Amino acid sequence: MIIRKLRLQRGWSQEQLSQFTGLSSRTIQRIEKGQTPSLESLKSLAAVFEIDVNDLQMEPNMNSKLYVTDEERQALDAVRKLKGFYGHLCKYVCVMVLLFAINLITHPDYIWAFWPLFGWGAGLTFHGLRVFNVVKLWGPEWERKQVEKRLGRKL
Repeated sequence: MIIRKLRLQRGWSQEQLSQFTGLSSRTIQRIEKGQTPSLESLKSLAAVFEIDVNDLQMEPNMNSKLYVTDEERQALDAVRKLKGFYGHLCKYVCVMVLLFAINLITHPDYIWAFWPLFGWGAGLTFHGLRVFNVVKLWGPEWERKQVEKRLGRKL
């Protein structure tokens, strides 16, 4: 929620914000987790952050001074990509264990489960190389150059 972002921008702990506002630490925790605060709580928070109560009640938008910065957006994108890779890795491991179990139960004389292991493993490898920026092929720099080329100028 926006309260957490404002608090972190100032380098305050939840306990410090609690002292500044007169609200309990538990109330601050609940608000930051998404519980709707009372009007009195909003007034206290708005006074401490020196912003309008309405700014605390609405989601940040493009025109708001509380909008997510480019740096924050890039960090969120990187974390989402990393999360996607780890999810992909977990699915790969689970499915491969299942396939090898099925293979060993049904046809122990021929290990066919190596084929999906290598095929899917190759895709997983490329996914990991891309997420960890080992391979820059079609990355942000390439995208920037393509946009510049199409616009006929430097960005």
